Amino acid sequence: MKSSIVLFTILAAYFWIVGTVYTVWHYLTHGWLEWAGTSVVFLAGGLGAFIAFYLWLVQRKQGGVLTEDIETADIDDGDPEVGEFSPWSWWPMTLAFALALFILGLCVGFNFWLSYFSLPLIAVSMFGWVYEYYRGHFAR
Repeated sequence: MKSSIVLFTILAAYFWIVGTVYTVWHYLTHGWLEWAGTSVVFLAGGLGAFIAFYLWLVQRKQGGVLTEDIETADIDDGDPEVGEFSPWSWWPMTLAFALALFILGLCVGFNFWLSYFSLPLIAVSMFGWVYEYYRGHFAR
């Protein structure tokens, strides 16, 4: 946890320095402030600072050290349970393809017909992913 706090603090400082350089450089080059890029870079630094502050609060509340922070810890010392995954499942890739078609229909020339045709594919992919353990060879 401590290493994550340090990384996000460094990331926040980096974005704030880059935002300052970007703002000054753009103002000196063009003579006016470019608000979109300036606000995005500074808000990215703020996001890194928020995450670092949250992790610092969590570490202070736990009162202990995580196994990732102990230098003499082995890999097996951590919690081995990370969730249940289906390495044979094609549903996540199907859902990603359907969502990509939906976003492509919205972005490229406002082809809303492509978005409308991808909505049933999104629904089928979500239902297939949720209910893949209720039918077929892997039913429970």
